[in-house]
Amino acid sequence: DSNSRKLGERFKKNNQKTLSNLIFSITELVQNIEETGCSVSVFTERVISKTDTADTFLLYRNGSLPSRPAGSSEDNKMGNDIFKQFKDLGMQPWTDRHYVQLQKQDSKNPNRVMFGSDTFQPTGYLAYSRQGKVEGKVVYGNYGRPEDLDVLLKKNISLAGCVLLLRAGRTSFAQKVANAAEKGASAVLIYPDSADHRYDSDIELYGHVHLGSGDPYTPGFPSFNHTQFPPAQSSGLPTILAQTITAMNNDFKGKMLGSYKLGGVMNITVEVNNVLVNTEIHNVFGVIKGFIDPDRYVVLGAQRDAWGQGYARAYVGTTILTELAKAVHEMVEKDGFRPRRSLIFASWSAGEYGSVGATEWLEGYMSSLDKKALTYINLDGAVMGRGGFIASASPLLYSLIENATKQVDSPYGSGSVYNAMGATTWEEKVLRPMEMNDPAYPFLAFSGIPSISFHFINPRAYPYYGTDLDTWDHFSAETNHHNSEMVAAAGQLAGQMALRLVHDHLLKMDVTRYGRILTAAVGSLYSRIRRLTQLKGVTHTWLTSARGSFMRAASSINNDILNTDLTDKEAGRIINDRIMMVEQGFLSPYVSPKETPFRHVLLGRGAHTLAAISKCTNMTELRTQLALATWTLQGCANSMVGDIWDIDNNI
Repeated sequence: DSNSRKLGERFKKNNQKTLSNLIFSITELVQNIEETGCSVSVFTERVISKTDTADTFLLYRNGSLPSRPAGSSEDNKMGNDIFKQFKDLGMQPWTDRHYVQLQKQDSKNPNRVMFGSDTFQPTGYLAYSRQGKVEGKVVYGNYGRPEDLDVLLKKNISLAGCVLLLRAGRTSFAQKVANAAEKGASAVLIYPDSADHRYDSDIELYGHVHLGSGDPYTPGFPSFNHTQFPPAQSSGLPTILAQTITAMNNDFKGKMLGSYKLGGVMNITVEVNNVLVNTEIHNVFGVIKGFIDPDRYVVLGAQRDAWGQGYARAYVGTTILTELAKAVHEMVEKDGFRPRRSLIFASWSAGEYGSVGATEWLEGYMSSLDKKALTYINLDGAVMGRGGFIASASPLLYSLIENATKQVDSPYGSGSVYNAMGATTWEEKVLRPMEMNDPAYPFLAFSGIPSISFHFINPRAYPYYGTDLDTWDHFSAETNHHNSEMVAAAGQLAGQMALRLVHDHLLKMDVTRYGRILTAAVGSLYSRIRRLTQLKGVTHTWLTSARGSFMRAASSINNDILNTDLTDKEAGRIINDRIMMVEQGFLSPYVSPKETPFRHVLLGRGAHTLAAISKCTNMTELRTQLALATWTLQGCANSMVGDIWDIDNNI
């Protein structure tokens, strides 16, 4: 149509196209929806058929981005630019300010690593390391996973008081340090091994070691200005020192340990002098309001700060975020698109420190988001290569992801993304458990908001995260110079999922997909209880009954869907509210957000989870946690049923 041609002409001046071109020529399609009730799956399929995957608009496409440490002038400038874009689109933007404690290096007192007569002062560092100075024997521990450290212990290599030398990769910095501390190590050194990373030996690594998210000095509380909260710190802060070193610094590994020798003989000294800096950070938001249920919203988000240029880490996601905002805005203003629910576009700061900006927002507006934020779609790291596709999500959204991949052409093969992955083994190839360092994790496990992260990847992990090498050239090389097509495909996927969630009468969430996960978790705990003769008077019956209540509640939702006129606004809203109770219901009400922020009993972290209970060795603690978990599951089932008089409580 004429509007689409004008849009194309505007960007042709720079020989660029935008993600707006991915969702266009739709006026007649919207009319079909309004006149015939055409489903959004047909709607989006016809939209996709009119698109191409030409160059995606990237502001710094062939140039270089500035480094954007959280709270820096460069970070704020990009935030202001995004704010202006949202304002120009009439999206009523606003800024959310937080005052957080970020741990940075002390320029006057650098960190040091000393062995023999050699002293190194690395410029890379790990935020939230414990400060101090320790000396200990060097022990090589591979990637620092539990199975790696168990190998050492089985060979009678003591880790007590040692300095553990670990390879970067396979698990997060924070998890490596936590594993090492649990085994008694006094410090951890992490380096990029040449077997995993193909870059120069003097490249520095940056990251954080907080086993959690948000400002670790206001756990459970928002970091607003002048707020008075009791002094506290996160239980996820490490108790030992942690520092990165370069492969060049790591010459001592070959000299002192030999090639991957398990035990060491020489002492090494590690000194960490990082300092806490009170930093003002800005989150930036824009909204496209829904026309029927504006108080229900889908949130799309991306971090914009980066240790270096951060192309794959932050900039690609930010580009997708702003271009989707433009595309949907034009659909509403020029093509008559009327989303039922609202879309919120969020640009986060301090993502490099552990989703600090996003988590502080969640903590500050928990009651406002409760049962209103329908889904969070994370755009960070959406493109890291060109060889496959993986996703992590709430089980409620598995079907949504699957259907969206069927609608998007594969950027690295024939057919759709779904077909390229092999339809018969789609879940096995694509779905991954959501890890704690995933930016979507606090939305899911802390706030009970169904969440999605997805990534186009290569067989090996993107090697430039947390380094100064996350540049345009390296990002382009990782995508075999098909970066525009890859970013376009990622934008299509995010747009597909968001449009389905804000358009359809019924939320695209499958409540039955939790059944298998819940059954497996209960089954594991049931097996443990049967083996514990000390638990006299305790049976699996209560937990099994709670699982049965959940399954019946899920079936009742599906039955009511089949027997309800979903075009009836009130009836549809009631069913959607029941669907939204599922994720919220899995949050344990019996744990403190300060000590145990990730309250989800199935996907969270802590003694309250079914996985932790099945491994608990303290019988008194096991008995208590079993009772609380049982009632959490029963409460979830009760909330899904709906009205109080329909609840059939069999416990």
